[in-house]
Amino acid sequence: MSQNKPAVILLSGGLDSATCLAIARSKGFDAYCLSFDYGQRHNAELKAAARVAAALGATEHRVARIDLAAFGGSALTDASIDVPEDGVVHENEIPVTYVPARNTIMLSFALAWAEVLKSDDIYIGVNAVDYSGYPDCRPEYISAFQAMGRLATKVGVEGASLTIHTPLIRLTKAEIVETGTALGVDYSLTTTCYQADDEGRACGVCDACRLRRAGFEAAGVADPTRYRPAR
Repeated sequence: MSQNKPAVILLSGGLDSATCLAIARSKGFDAYCLSFDYGQRHNAELKAAARVAAALGATEHRVARIDLAAFGGSALTDASIDVPEDGVVHENEIPVTYVPARNTIMLSFALAWAEVLKSDDIYIGVNAVDYSGYPDCRPEYISAFQAMGRLATKVGVEGASLTIHTPLIRLTKAEIVETGTALGVDYSLTTTCYQADDEGRACGVCDACRLRRAGFEAAGVADPTRYRPAR
């Protein structure tokens, strides 16, 4: 029986969440990984999450199913909205790949599981430097959710101190790649692309692909991403 503390890790299967998992493991946590089948464009990232969880020694990996496609409003959950391919949006412009309230919903699920596990620790790979401008990736949002979580749970009322760990929030994409590489993350297992094909190959032109490729280039690390043939 492990004597390590449990932590819930939100694991999408992408570069950032894989690095976040590796950091949590390096801190000695037993990792309970939580992924979501939420009506996104493809399930390649869920396959990637399973690979990453196994490779990095997660204690358990669960996939929660929620239907955000029922509401749409995002290029990731609504087939009628195209994924942008013209480059990363300008600062302060929220792109159509933003999924309404996604991190709030996912963190709420993580909060519920953490309470059952008697865990005070949740890890999420949000980033406020090289990112696509999502409002639920900002430090002030994380602080607000953490305060809410301490108020909203039985364990919080009884004195437990929930911490939402965001170890990547101030890092550039290059620094994230460097950190994960040092911790032994095999990024060939991950899928970041917003519109990966059935084989998990990336499009190379969406915001997620552009930020990922630039991160590997800036870090001087070979990019292991599999790209589908150019159209």
